[in-house]
Amino acid sequence: MIWYNKYKRLYDRPLSTIPEHIINQIKHNLKKIQSDTPLATVCLIACNEEERLLACLCSLSEMQCKYPIEIIGINNNSKDRTEEIFQRLEIPYFNESKQGPGFARQCGLDKARGKYFVNIDTDTMYPPKYIEISINKLQKKNVVGVSSSWSYIPDENHSRLGLKLYEFSRDCYMWALHFKRPELAVRGSVFSHDTELAKRYGFRTDITRGEDGSLGLQLKRHGKILFINNRKARAITNCRTVELDGSFFNSFWVRGKKAILSIKKLFTETNYYEDEESNLIK
Repeated sequence: MIWYNKYKRLYDRPLSTIPEHIINQIKHNLKKIQSDTPLATVCLIACNEEERLLACLCSLSEMQCKYPIEIIGINNNSKDRTEEIFQRLEIPYFNESKQGPGFARQCGLDKARGKYFVNIDTDTMYPPKYIEISINKLQKKNVVGVSSSWSYIPDENHSRLGLKLYEFSRDCYMWALHFKRPELAVRGSVFSHDTELAKRYGFRTDITRGEDGSLGLQLKRHGKILFINNRKARAITNCRTVELDGSFFNSFWVRGKKAILSIKKLFTETNYYEDEESNLIK
């Protein structure tokens, strides 16, 4: 059985269709793993994620982690029942009125009590050993951050085989990037890092995307950012980002072309990137 099938049954479903006993079981499991003295803060950011949040929380509720953790939520102006889910599951959460992932992640970072900070996207599901493996890596000498890999849920427009090929080529490129440009291999949904260092710099809130990589660029001044390519730490999400470039084939073509044109990045380091005008919040 594929590990995420259990959670996938709750994915893309409104709260009204979820039986009460399932909600209560998730709440019970989450309470058991919440710690008042956490080594790591696991922070979920959510904006209108009613139909996916329960699946994410269900996967987190069954984490196998030997370290004490806290799980907190950030509700970023949701207009659906996202906030109600946090309330019913009794997850400590905070409302962030300023819109955007940078603001939401920063809100969670400000509230974090753990030595390590685990970023979670609520449209994503996580395998049982994800947090423990991330913390194991973070505790290694001179490591300030880790970024894992992820897969996509197959659907009618994206075959399992096609996604496997896509993910393999992407992972190879990201693994190669992490030697010289680890900030380009960072993705917020699978990014964990040192909390105090991150608080020193903060997440950028003046850009529409890239707040995760921008933080990675600052963190790498202080140590290594590792790329975890371990099946037991591989998250899974929907295909929305793949579809940004149109058809599946076009996504292959566009992203493959970008990788080839930027191949020099594999061999050079930088501590500065010019902001694209289109990415700035005005």
